[in-house]
Amino acid sequence: MRTVDISARTEYAVRAMLILAEAATTSAGPVSVETLAFRQTLPRKFLEAIAADLKTAGLVKSTRGARGGYALTREPRDISLGDVFRAVDGPLAEVRGLRPHETRYEGVAEHLPTVWVAVRASLRSVLDETSLADVLSGELPERVSALADDPDAWRSR
Repeated sequence: MRTVDISARTEYAVRAMLILAEAATTSAGPVSVETLAFRQTLPRKFLEAIAADLKTAGLVKSTRGARGGYALTREPRDISLGDVFRAVDGPLAEVRGLRPHETRYEGVAEHLPTVWVAVRASLRSVLDETSLADVLSGELPERVSALADDPDAWRSR
């Protein structure tokens, strides 16, 4: 059985983006890949590829030179976790390579696409409503905090 999987690529991207968000709030300037890797103990080469994806998605910009590195293209409050997920791993939810709304079934499974769309909507409600600034400050959106406050949310099943 497979679960919803947050890949290492996505996790590393979010952690690196949080460092860039912190730098943006302190006007620290660009942050090198070496610094990003060191601060969160991430593999440098892998992080270089992730940074390229984030740049392609328009979430970061790069500066060359001795004082070069990466910086956010927008304010941390304007970049959601969903933006980062999509930049490095594509759509939030797929069913055998299809978007949830593209699935079609007959017979007893006829209404299953509605469930898949609801799963995607639930991911969006957390990831698209939570910004880098929210995570950095710990002041998460009410809906996210409410979900995390449920003791059952912390139990494995």
